[in-house]
Amino acid sequence: MEVLNDLVGYKNLKIFQNKEWFTFSLDSILLPNFVTLNKNIETIIDLGCGNAPIPLILSTKTKAKIIGVEIQKDSYDLAKKSVEYNHLENQITLLHLDMKQLKDYYSSDSIDVITCNPPYFKYLETSQLNDDIHKIIARHEKMITLEEIISLSRYLLKNNGVLAMVHRTDRLIEIIQLFEKYGLEIKKLRFIYPKVGSESNMILIEGRKNGNVGLKVLSPLYVHYEDGNYTKEVLKMFE
Repeated sequence: MEVLNDLVGYKNLKIFQNKEWFTFSLDSILLPNFVTLNKNIETIIDLGCGNAPIPLILSTKTKAKIIGVEIQKDSYDLAKKSVEYNHLENQITLLHLDMKQLKDYYSSDSIDVITCNPPYFKYLETSQLNDDIHKIIARHEKMITLEEIISLSRYLLKNNGVLAMVHRTDRLIEIIQLFEKYGLEIKKLRFIYPKVGSESNMILIEGRKNGNVGLKVLSPLYVHYEDGNYTKEVLKMFE
């Protein structure tokens, strides 16, 4: 069922969603609030943009051109409706294609910043999968692998360009190894915890293409208080 919602606390932004498919999650709020942006950035690509929560939020933080890439036609159509509803066509461009085709559209060393909230789970024939193809593609590496995403980012990014990603903590070692393999120096890392005293289940990670050595591990990000309410830091992102 298609609905038009407020984009969390972004009062001036609306987003079209279909609750039977795959609605955006807190991860899509955390990432655009984590990625390093500055006034010199000209072009940002959000890989696997879904119904475009990250491009919409980024539009409140930068004047740069934002490109959202989405392979699923249904999600792309929702994203397009959201961009048009918010009158952001001059800043946000949406592409309905397999992100592996981006090499046909953009030359190497041409993008300043890439954001990605990728599928979190490896795709195996033995995997326990949801019957909904929208959710399978969003959650599992059926259409593209983590390594292919990082390799593509290496190709697209300008020298010293940024790749920022949100992912599962239990895949951190693999992510570090792949960043190193493709010349993306990790500059910023933040562990996300459901609440104080719990184990980290998510990470925010940012690397720079051919960047200088020097890692900052930021303070822990706690999502909920003991009573289940969002912490002040998370609520501030909704403002």
